[in-house]
Amino acid sequence: MAAPKPISRLISHVILDLDGTLLNTDSVVSKVVKPFILKNGKTWDSKKAHKLVGKTPYEAAAVVLEDYGLPYSTEEFLSMITPMFSEQWCNLKPLPGANRLIKHLKTNGVPTALASNSPRCNIEAKIFFQQGWKESFSAIVGGDEVEKGKPSPNIFLEAAKRMNCAPSNCLVIEDSLPGVTGGKAAEMHVIAVPSIPKKTAEFSSADEVINSLLDVRPEKWGLPPFNDWIEGTLPIEPWFIGGPVIKGFGRGSKVLGIPTANLPAENFSDVVSEHTSGVYFGWAGLSTRGIYKMVMSIGWNPYFDNTEKTVEPWLLHDFGEDFYGEEVRLAIVGYIRPEANFPSLESLIERIHEDGRVAEKALDLPMYAKYKDSPYLRNPSKNGSSTTGGTQSEMDSK
Repeated sequence: MAAPKPISRLISHVILDLDGTLLNTDSVVSKVVKPFILKNGKTWDSKKAHKLVGKTPYEAAAVVLEDYGLPYSTEEFLSMITPMFSEQWCNLKPLPGANRLIKHLKTNGVPTALASNSPRCNIEAKIFFQQGWKESFSAIVGGDEVEKGKPSPNIFLEAAKRMNCAPSNCLVIEDSLPGVTGGKAAEMHVIAVPSIPKKTAEFSSADEVINSLLDVRPEKWGLPPFNDWIEGTLPIEPWFIGGPVIKGFGRGSKVLGIPTANLPAENFSDVVSEHTSGVYFGWAGLSTRGIYKMVMSIGWNPYFDNTEKTVEPWLLHDFGEDFYGEEVRLAIVGYIRPEANFPSLESLIERIHEDGRVAEKALDLPMYAKYKDSPYLRNPSKNGSSTTGGTQSEMDSK
């Protein structure tokens, strides 16, 4: 990720985008638009959905109509699709680090605004289902409350005005190019958190580019730091995935000298899509062998330039043999770092081993060690089928 440019002005206020920055709206877009496209006899292309990021609803509707050649006016399309979206707002989930960031800013008295290209009524509907969010914002500005939406700076300038602060004192956090462009045009500092994978290079105008909200370091901008990092690790709400060990790319043992227990990510793609790429750690239960410490990567592995998002756990134990087909269950309890590219294979291997050492040590801490006793790890029949996934609360409810 790109390092922040030197700070020349005091940051006192923060302006956050909503869709794709705080809330995972991509899943809702596919749930609503995809069936509509198929119903109209067209073939859904998930890559085309990336073109909708950062646009106003009207602009996004026009793009969909043009891309798929649908026989409707923009107004007609919106009248049909808007009620379908409204039914989904209750299902939106915060992106990793969103609740943590909002709570941190509020607790430390940092005035924070919400600035989205969505209409104000849609913003209110979306955040209604997120506990504690509405009262955490000093101002909320919708795209229908300014003359022009992003990439115009209007929405950011209006947010600063409502917070009674100078634009130069504001830090914007955005996931889209229109948002980054608008924030810079307002002469504000901007952190980009790209919601489209492998597009970091396109955000060079931002002051800093990070992988996810888990990687926000407020102290870089003169704001109060987080105090929840412990020995190089960040505790997260535990989440769980499992399935049979499959053959991966053949590079774990052969190329890296690090045998990974690859899982069929497509079987729990919804769960994996909710979690940002990066390096995590936790516990792994093998149905016939026991429970072991593990560190794992989620993402596209920039050094090897994967085309699909993968899950590659490394069990920190020398088994001396392969165990393809065996059931493995993972309890992911902490985060170490964002995924990164490396100048050489040697530097990649060195960093993977460092991640292993960090995980090995951290998992001895009581806050992480307690999850070794999770019933999910010990009983393959517990909580459902052989390939499962979910958070702690979701597992408890099954």
